Amino acid sequence: MKTMPYLSHIFIYPIKSLAGIEVKQWEVTPAGFKYDRKWMLVDAQGNFLSQRSLPRMALIQTQIIDQQLVVSASDQEDLPINLQMPASKTDHKVTIWNDQCTAQEVSQEASLWFSDVLQMSCSLVYQPEENIRSVDQKYAQATDQTSFSDGFPFLIASEASLALLNKQMDLALSMRRFRPNLVIKDCASYAEDYWRKISIGNISFRLPKPCARCAIPQINPDTALSDKEPLRTLAKTRKWNNEVFFGQNALHDNQGRLKVGDTVTIEKTGDAQPPLDNVTVD
Repeated sequence: MKTMPYLSHIFIYPIKSLAGIEVKQWEVTPAGFKYDRKWMLVDAQGNFLSQRSLPRMALIQTQIIDQQLVVSASDQEDLPINLQMPASKTDHKVTIWNDQCTAQEVSQEASLWFSDVLQMSCSLVYQPEENIRSVDQKYAQATDQTSFSDGFPFLIASEASLALLNKQMDLALSMRRFRPNLVIKDCASYAEDYWRKISIGNISFRLPKPCARCAIPQINPDTALSDKEPLRTLAKTRKWNNEVFFGQNALHDNQGRLKVGDTVTIEKTGDAQPPLDNVTVD
């Protein structure tokens, strides 16, 4: 009897590029998962900070406890942040890649905490509910929105794809390296390359674009040390147009709640994206 793919893991990342939180179920809002990348660190010019230039960001942990986001780092007192931020603060312009967004500083105390941990001047900002960031219209509908993600509200990857990659590398890297929101089990490796529309539980998704990977998957989330894998092997097996790919960006059509164990229904497929000749599906 053929098994149906299902949702095996859910991750949210409240503060962009810090450690994420694995949950069993979570609410989907117009911008993606509730609290997912609603906060972000920026430098003095308002440019976003990430593990690409500050690998030690991977070691800063986040938890949601009661109505607070609690941030932890070694040799520091925990930093509690109210999940519901007042909307009366001063607006700041911040930059994520080619996007300019409006944000507000959480507090001077929070910014000083992160400046101390990262040993550089930075500010912690958040996205007020009324400030909507649209998704690139080349890939999205006019109503699609996201928070402080790189560009899309969801990233989908499959366990089988990671298993094949680990086999090719003769390693056992964690899915945390790839920072997905949704992990799918019981599908073929890289089957997600062919998906265009799927539903998970009662929420529908469009998969318009594969995810090109930067250096972050090379950073060990437990040590912040960097190695050549998995990008070295992805460059041999998953390279197209001088970029390497793992996972699929996704947009959602409705709100609701997702939970681990939800069935995944493949509603529409297409040609592989990226269009690789050496995609292995087994």
